[in-house]
Amino acid sequence: MGRPLFNSASALQFVVNGQAGHGDADATREVIESGLRESGRTGTVQFAAPGELARVAREAAEQARSDGSAVVAVGGDGTINTVAQAAHAAGCTLGVIPRGTFNYFAREHGAPTETAQALRWLLDARPEPVQISAINEQVFLVNASLGLYPDLLQDRESWKARFGRSRLVAFGAGMATLLRSQRQLKLSIGWDQQLREVRTLTLFVGNNRLQLEQLGLTDTDTDTPPEGAAADGHITAVILKPIGTWAMLGLMLHGALGQLGEASGIERFVCQSLVVQPRQLMRRRKVKVAFDGEVAWMTAPLNIRVLPQPLWLLKAAPEMTRP
Repeated sequence: MGRPLFNSASALQFVVNGQAGHGDADATREVIESGLRESGRTGTVQFAAPGELARVAREAAEQARSDGSAVVAVGGDGTINTVAQAAHAAGCTLGVIPRGTFNYFAREHGAPTETAQALRWLLDARPEPVQISAINEQVFLVNASLGLYPDLLQDRESWKARFGRSRLVAFGAGMATLLRSQRQLKLSIGWDQQLREVRTLTLFVGNNRLQLEQLGLTDTDTDTPPEGAAADGHITAVILKPIGTWAMLGLMLHGALGQLGEASGIERFVCQSLVVQPRQLMRRRKVKVAFDGEVAWMTAPLNIRVLPQPLWLLKAAPEMTRP
């Protein structure tokens, strides 16, 4: 699957994770539609309830492929993940307007985080290949994990429902999760003709360089990417060893300072793919996993890999990335 057909005169297909009629949703629609009018461009804005997001995204991606246009995800990393899965499957171009808490994927590729600015940036963009990975058949753009991290995400959603959406709330939820008693995982991990048995609190696999850099988990020893490659073709696996409460507090401090890679409770390696087999399985071989902020149950073994076909993303020229 090569570069998809993209005609900037075709109508863009916007997919918003929300319900039409809500005040914030109406404001989002107005910003997008007014921006399109000012630029002389056309587009369709579709709102989807959370349970309908995947279906709406698939239909919008098919329409975008047919029109030689792009499907545009409007939301946080989880929403972008769902729309990216549809775009990659359909073979059409993806665009993003970030509206989440961290917006790692959009920020890594230069998208402004304010809606009107992001739209202007998007309308000057052209398709470029970016790396996309998968855990089993589920794509992920930022990270995938099992163990402690999916629990942290579920706790974070509970805190958001009670206290609102902010980075401070996310940090508080993370602290509460990390400090309570944790269940250890026994994993068999295979990569690059190696096989290891490990005990860990969580296995975290990063596909997003911005997030890895902010945590201090980048690895400068990876091969230089070939000319024209979407990315360096690698993912970074991070193993959190079983540690006590005080060591966990130190680990949190290292993460806040962007020095997680220097912490004694952390082990990491870089690879193109890995296979994970939990040794303690419940729910008929189902394992709780997280990908780009979403949590689901998957059947083991877990095959985590960089996909051979990139995702085609609308990206503006470097001078357009500044707000």
